Amino acid sequence: MTRAANCTAGPVLFYGTGGVAYGNVELNSAVTTDGASLAAQAWSARVGWVAGGGIEYMVRPDVILSVNYQYVDFGHVSVASSMLFPELSETASAHMQFQVVSAGVSWLFPPGDKGPHGPWEGMYVGGHAGGAWGDAASASYAAQPLILVSDTRLKRDITLVGRLDDGLGLYSYRYLWSDTVYVGVMAQEVTLIHPDAIVRGALDDYLRVDYSRLGLKLMMLPQWDARAKGERL
Repeated sequence: MTRAANCTAGPVLFYGTGGVAYGNVELNSAVTTDGASLAAQAWSARVGWVAGGGIEYMVRPDVILSVNYQYVDFGHVSVASSMLFPELSETASAHMQFQVVSAGVSWLFPPGDKGPHGPWEGMYVGGHAGGAWGDAASASYAAQPLILVSDTRLKRDITLVGRLDDGLGLYSYRYLWSDTVYVGVMAQEVTLIHPDAIVRGALDDYLRVDYSRLGLKLMMLPQWDARAKGERL
């Protein structure tokens, strides 16, 4: 539902509109990292508002050119999801708004009776074309890139691929929930050599490793192979 107000100045008509907008809005968000994926979705019917205005110019008594603008706002929509293994969370929000600009041409057919009638009175036939933009979105994706669940109990296909100067082993492995092959450390071994790099979870007894304290980063197997060959990562 909209309301309009207008004023004329010779062959030019200025008008403004405002009212209530109704529609369905949908927000989908997904993040994938280290072989794990998270997805979240929100869908709802929303009531918002719309405002705009335009200019119409009477080129001839029966031909009118127009430019129109509208702003439609349905508010903000947010989604969030998280998982424990690996530690991963996401939040995303979008301002459900869009703006429309269009231009058109109309033909004016004055009333059939003798009058008197104003220059803008009558029936209009025409068309408009334009474009829309909007839905400014923001998102926050939080994995644990340095402090990673690294407990041996959560890994499989473990193979020793090398050792550091301090004797700490590097292993290739897969997490129980993923087929991606990584190269990293075993938390149980880190407790013996670098106990200061161990982080214990607040909700479980699985061990995590702060890779920054080791001066290392978790790698996928192709990255490890490229490094072993002296290639630039």
